[in-house]
Amino acid sequence: MKSILPAFFAIALSGIAFNTLAATEVTQQNNLTKIGVISDSSGALTLSELAMNLSEKADKAGANAYRIISAGGDNHYFGVAEIFHKEN
Repeated sequence: MKSILPAFFAIALSGIAFNTLAATEVTQQNNLTKIGVISDSSGALTLSELAMNLSEKADKAGANAYRIISAGGDNHYFGVAEIFHKEN
């Protein structure tokens, strides 16, 4: 299995716009408090779809931000992300 993490981060950082109410993907944890971990194994067909699924789950969990820490798969992708709440 080829490592897809570099490709995933390139896509995620390329400026893909998600719903403005969705949790924001971050690369650093400045002023953020970790509130948990989420995962998605619903069978996303693209890495962008996986990122969108994780963003929606972060929203539902009450997070302001998320950071993808693991992604993989062959024909269907799965991933894990840490979720954060913005400190006041």
